[in-house]
Amino acid sequence: MSQPTPDTANAAQAVAPVLEARAVSKHFTVRRTGAGRRRGRLHAVDGVSISLYPGQITALVGESGSGKSTLARLLAHLLAPSSGELLLNGQPVRLRGPGARRRYVKNVQLVLQDPFSSFNPVHTVGYTLARATRIHHSGLSAAQVERRSVDLLAEVALAPGEQFLKKFPHELSGGQRQRAAIARPLAADPKVLLADEPVSMLDVSIRLGVLNLLKHLTTTRHLALLYITHDIASARYFAHNALVMYAGEIIERGSSEDVTQRAAHPYTQLLIASAPDPADPRHGSGVPDTGSPPTLIDPPPGCRFAARCPFAMPKCQTSPPEIELAAGHSTRCWLYDNSAESDRKRKEVRLPYHPPVR
Repeated sequence: MSQPTPDTANAAQAVAPVLEARAVSKHFTVRRTGAGRRRGRLHAVDGVSISLYPGQITALVGESGSGKSTLARLLAHLLAPSSGELLLNGQPVRLRGPGARRRYVKNVQLVLQDPFSSFNPVHTVGYTLARATRIHHSGLSAAQVERRSVDLLAEVALAPGEQFLKKFPHELSGGQRQRAAIARPLAADPKVLLADEPVSMLDVSIRLGVLNLLKHLTTTRHLALLYITHDIASARYFAHNALVMYAGEIIERGSSEDVTQRAAHPYTQLLIASAPDPADPRHGSGVPDTGSPPTLIDPPPGCRFAARCPFAMPKCQTSPPEIELAAGHSTRCWLYDNSAESDRKRKEVRLPYHPPVR
């Protein structure tokens, strides 16, 4: 798999985004057990902004429970945001009535993590693809629907398509099921594809093939692809840009090269240290235990990584702003605010990443 070049990423950035989220939040009301049975609010996603461009792959990286899947469901409009707004082709999304919702989901489709549970086990692959085609392309004849289904299967390297149309989900291998799961949203001819951990349920030996397929589709269909993963190493080689999410917030963003090779936020550094390196068997095996993420039920103010951060300072008890380090690369960390305290801390710990632009 070839690494995306900076020129490719810059070309994608030169056009308008297909889908944007501006300061989107999602809070769930939860009932606490115990005396008084008080209610709280779970801050699953807090003030997240993201832009997806045609022909560009954006990686959303973070550990389990960081809010990645919730954000994907907000972008797919399976969940309504508590605040903030979504824009499709520059226009605010207002889904009033079934017609508006159908037009939106035709443009924004989701690839789920588990291909087996996302299929109805009593229906064939052909039935599933035909149903998706009829929903978004009414007026086609039965022969046209079947021809389109065969073409979709060929596009995801499942051939001969006529044979796979007759198969049930349990008759496919894991890789074949995931390819069929990718073919289904393509039936709508979407402009945005949200891939939520698309290879985490697959054997290591076939993950690369599925990632290469998604990359090929991004190019040939000029899709805007959001690649959600906990594997920051794959983001460098697969995505143009990368966003790191922690405890419901985006804490670092930039090109995949900058985020993985010149990581600024201590949490990003922790993710990179945790990733296995084939060239160094010791890499990823000796990461210190820095504790657990904070509760997202009425979280305390300030940096949400502060309790785990080895570089924490008193001012980390207040929420850090987004600080630009270089063109297109920013982080939410007080280590880079150019104050005297931050300068002393950076010199004290000899941080392995570049200082902020002054």
